[in-house]
Amino acid sequence: MDTLEHYLTAEDADPIDIVETLASHHAWDFDRVADNQIAMGIEGSWQTYSLSLAWSPHDETLRLVCTFELDVPAERRPAVLEVIDGANDTLWSGSFTTWPEHNMIVFRYGLNLAGDASASGTQIDDMITAAIEACERYYPAFQISLEDGACPQQALGIAMSQAYGRA
Repeated sequence: MDTLEHYLTAEDADPIDIVETLASHHAWDFDRVADNQIAMGIEGSWQTYSLSLAWSPHDETLRLVCTFELDVPAERRPAVLEVIDGANDTLWSGSFTTWPEHNMIVFRYGLNLAGDASASGTQIDDMITAAIEACERYYPAFQISLEDGACPQQALGIAMSQAYGRA
């Protein structure tokens, strides 16, 4: 069994070790910041997203933070916050917020593993994929609400919905 398969199926594997194995497997740029934290850059269609995953043994939660830079002028902030609220209404897992002091929009997701539960590689891979897909889906809506001054409903209207079925 290769290393990836081992970490994808190991019940007692450290979540950050699993993330590091997934990052290596996908050839993502990453840096093991600490024993319980890893930072990665994942190239998307719109830009490179910065992800940080941290394991908190205290509250038994794997936290994912995905950021991207987007200049939000003060006069457009209320409109962008409305777009964020609209996006969050459609998401089942994770949510967007802003970090105005860093001029960033942030997607956050927490995987609770209370009671000595363990995360599988598939769960963690799905968590990362969901974050990137949400950012890719809503980036154009955030962008158009800033650059074109579109109202929040118009901006949300361009967010790509997930396709079902096949052509």
